[in-house]
Amino acid sequence: MTSHLSNSVQLPQTVRQPGYDRAALKPGILHFGLGAFHRAHQAVYTQRALQDAFGPWGIVAVNLRSAEPVEALQNQDGLYSVTIRSHEGDQSEVIGATVDWICAASERERVLDYLARPEIRIVTMTVSEKAYGLDPATGGLDLAHPAVAADLRTSDAPSGVLGLIVEGLSRRRKAGVKPFTVLCCDNLPSNGKVVRRLVLEMAERRDPGLAAWVSEHGAFPCSMVDRIVPAATDETRKRALRLLGVEDRLALDTEPFLQWVIEDDFVDGRPKWEAGGAIFADDVEPYEKMKLRLLNGTHTLLAHLGILHGLDYIRDVMAVPHLAAKARAHMEEVVATLDPVPGIDLPAYIDQLLARFANPTIAHRNIQISLDTTQKLPQRLLSPALDALSKGQDASATAYAVGVWIAAVRRRGDCDDPRREEVLQAAAAMHDDDPSASFFAIPGLFPPRLVETRAWRDRVNAAIKTF
Repeated sequence: MTSHLSNSVQLPQTVRQPGYDRAALKPGILHFGLGAFHRAHQAVYTQRALQDAFGPWGIVAVNLRSAEPVEALQNQDGLYSVTIRSHEGDQSEVIGATVDWICAASERERVLDYLARPEIRIVTMTVSEKAYGLDPATGGLDLAHPAVAADLRTSDAPSGVLGLIVEGLSRRRKAGVKPFTVLCCDNLPSNGKVVRRLVLEMAERRDPGLAAWVSEHGAFPCSMVDRIVPAATDETRKRALRLLGVEDRLALDTEPFLQWVIEDDFVDGRPKWEAGGAIFADDVEPYEKMKLRLLNGTHTLLAHLGILHGLDYIRDVMAVPHLAAKARAHMEEVVATLDPVPGIDLPAYIDQLLARFANPTIAHRNIQISLDTTQKLPQRLLSPALDALSKGQDASATAYAVGVWIAAVRRRGDCDDPRREEVLQAAAAMHDDDPSASFFAIPGLFPPRLVETRAWRDRVNAAIKTF
């Protein structure tokens, strides 16, 4: 019987291991969203910080719904492996920065207890865009969002990420404890500002005094995160078994590239994340727009091109020369909508992105990237389209990408999306004369200027008709 990763197993010397005393590590960060990205990104940066300057920055990992990763972490003493894959070979590292693990669905009070403790000084989040309950039309709370509605009804027994944060802050205020810093790590434009508004709006609805206290004393720094982390597969776990000599149910594969840009605005200290290469900046927005528009927007294009051509992975799409050329053309148009980015050579960044997409060792599924596209279109494709049009450009690349998405939904006959029913109804209502019309009629999805710009819509239609 194969043993599993734990504190007691002896690992090969080729495997990197935590370079600090895990037994002495105390909690200081609570993280919502125990998914692959957090485990291969923020937790890796925190491990680097602890190895450079040890301190009370252990991570309490909270999953909102599923208990499966929590139980796996429990069984492995909080350890898991991340394997960097490239043409140079595979390098595995065991991450040990997590000190506790909770499923909020079954142990909500434990989560709230941690949030009320003064030693928790930072709350980080990777819960996906749809979990925040953001109303794209107003920029505020979507009162129809199930978690938002439930947490406004029963604020002392929350289930959503915003409700848990607000209740945690309420308990700290009552106990005379300063707020924690709220650090969003999801792909939302100006994510810190967005989450600040949502938290304050929810707090205001339950207690104006609480909202005023959080507004005065809290901190919501913006951040930009970047690393390609495919969903784990059986092959991922088999590879970890070969490298570690033991089973790791939480094993991940990732690329060598790693980036985190953070606004340096914290209430009560932070880990030395710069030891892992994090960049602290006064203004994160230029980096954020660069990543959302060049990496994420192109990823959305490539994923749907892959679906249309029956290709499973991004690397497969990049192996087809005329499809790879579409990726470069998209980025070369969109880059003109960006402001200068401090320390970044944008043409070199584009070349680097294309090489990352083409990495033959990274199996990033197109279906995975296509999840929740309606939540991603505004920041990835529609905002750059508006900016390009305002500069007098034709915005043909973004129109092509939107057309590819529509064509892929029609071809597949399905999608995994919060607005699935509306999207599939739009696909069923498509007609040859104006195939995009039913999609442009989805309430609140497309900005009015794009709806009204006939020439841009015609370019979307032209793209649809090529498939």
